[in-house]
Amino acid sequence: MAQGALDGLRLIELGQLIAGPFCGQLMADHGAEVIKIEPPARPGETASGDPMRQWGRAKPLWFPVVARNKKTITLNLREPEGQAILKRLVAKSDFLLENFRPGTMEKWGLGWEALSAENPGLIMIRVSGFGQTGPYAPRAGYGSIGEAMGGIRNLAGDPSTPPSRVGLSIGDSLAATFACLGAMMALHHRHRTGQGQVVDSAIYEAVLAMMESTVPEYTEAGFIRERTGSILPGVAPSNAYECRDGTIIIGANQNSVWARMAEAMGRPELATDPRYATHQARGERQQELDDLINAWTRERTTAEVLALMEAQGVPAGKIYKAPDMLDDPHFAAREALIRVPHPEYANLVMQNVFPKLSETPGKVNWPGQPMGAFNEEIYGGLLGMSSAEQARLREAGII
Repeated sequence: MAQGALDGLRLIELGQLIAGPFCGQLMADHGAEVIKIEPPARPGETASGDPMRQWGRAKPLWFPVVARNKKTITLNLREPEGQAILKRLVAKSDFLLENFRPGTMEKWGLGWEALSAENPGLIMIRVSGFGQTGPYAPRAGYGSIGEAMGGIRNLAGDPSTPPSRVGLSIGDSLAATFACLGAMMALHHRHRTGQGQVVDSAIYEAVLAMMESTVPEYTEAGFIRERTGSILPGVAPSNAYECRDGTIIIGANQNSVWARMAEAMGRPELATDPRYATHQARGERQQELDDLINAWTRERTTAEVLALMEAQGVPAGKIYKAPDMLDDPHFAAREALIRVPHPEYANLVMQNVFPKLSETPGKVNWPGQPMGAFNEEIYGGLLGMSSAEQARLREAGII
């Protein structure tokens, strides 16, 4: 069986919540050995580990996804003996991933200088709200703040309402994705030079990277882009349209595609009508055109409209929720969703590994595991600790 593209690489994950662990998930999905470290229980307390273990709506179902394929161990990084063990792990690893507030690792004696001394080829992946430098670096920075300051919150939602969130932790996930991308760049550099380095991924900058031409639109033209709801002003037709039994998205803003849509609507004359024949003309009459299309779609079911759009090669799609995804034959054919065995959940379905690689596709081998599930394998196997030594460390609250 083909292994993931990152097979043979080892990453130590110290992060929690999403901004760090999603980076670890992406790398584990593609074959890296990811060792996820969580703090053990303190005397008289029950270990809680990564807060993601408790997060979810109906049930705490986030952790089985974001911690899939990871080897969970416990280690107390606040104690010198725990810090020494981490350095031993770093010496045998390719990456270390953390998303604590900047300065935390240095406070524990585990900053870049200390860790790179143990392993000059180490790639240290650091995810934070504002980055490792600059006046805001020490601030607490959740994804929502990065989304606000990076600019996406101002553009999300309807102009008649306060700025909206996407409904997902998009800022955290973007920062984690950029962190993963940076780690692959750093790995290529290490292949050429043998030298490790720090990957510094800031949430606000990951969001800022997605902001298209919003800044030069201001500096060159004095234009500040604002919320526009479900449309992009001047780009038509491209909107959500109501059918008898639901809503679909249609994108027919290119001249040739608009001509095909007009044909599908049984009104080919609209393609050459001066009011709609060009991109600029359609943009100037955007609401008028949307009203015209809505009047046509409201008389038909989503299935009827989608069939007509497909026949004419017009991009269109239903707005999906989870049940739609589970029922879709394309999702099934590409195995976009997979069932993963779990000791507690009988019907655990999650998204598959993306992107798809032809020779090394990656795989979900197991969902997120209980705290310390791999202590014996890592401490006894990788580090060669005896059972007696592990027992002593457990008694001392180190592991």
